[in-house]
Amino acid sequence: MAQAARTTQTTQAAQTDQMIQNSCAGFAEALASKAPVPGGGGASALVGALGAALGGMVANLTSGKKKYADVQADMESLLADATALRAELLSLVGRDAEAFAPLAEAYGLPKDTPERAAQRETVMETALRGACAPPLAIMDAAARAVELHEALAQKGAAIAISDAGVGVCFARAALEGASLNVFINTKLMRDRAYAEKINQKAEILLERYLPRADAVFRVVRGRLSP
Repeated sequence: MAQAARTTQTTQAAQTDQMIQNSCAGFAEALASKAPVPGGGGASALVGALGAALGGMVANLTSGKKKYADVQADMESLLADATALRAELLSLVGRDAEAFAPLAEAYGLPKDTPERAAQRETVMETALRGACAPPLAIMDAAARAVELHEALAQKGAAIAISDAGVGVCFARAALEGASLNVFINTKLMRDRAYAEKINQKAEILLERYLPRADAVFRVVRGRLSP
């Protein structure tokens, strides 16, 4: 039974990754269903990837323009960063779903005897640690996307500045959304010292990058003012 459950969850994770490759509509439909994956973590990663893609758009629209020749080298570097971030965040959609499989299996383990309950707790603890890794990685990538848009908001072409603003909003949403998927897992951990260590990493990213994202939005909004 446990192997069957693991196989099902792994299959769902693979399907999630395939949906990302082929169909936004399919992903949205799966997200709205009763299936455990994709969920909030995968959705956060996808939103972050879209934010990075918008960063690539701004860099592409700025690159090669005579008016912005002095930032050409910057745009080439930023475009490379945006492309890498987009790929990383898209991969994290599938990784988040895959990491949930052992946790879903652990939830279904019997706890009708003290021995089984103890075994379930041990398996749960390991699964919870594994489930924290992808959303924490999503947060890290989203933070780097905020940095990307900081530069684009200052140096990007005026015609695409609104896209930098939308991109940083998406990066911010990915950062906050993924943090909730960290915290829901750490809340259930019995090893509170380890949980607090993970929580601290997430809190630091929020404290550092939410204000920076808001500042980028204000810069963009200011550039769009009459």
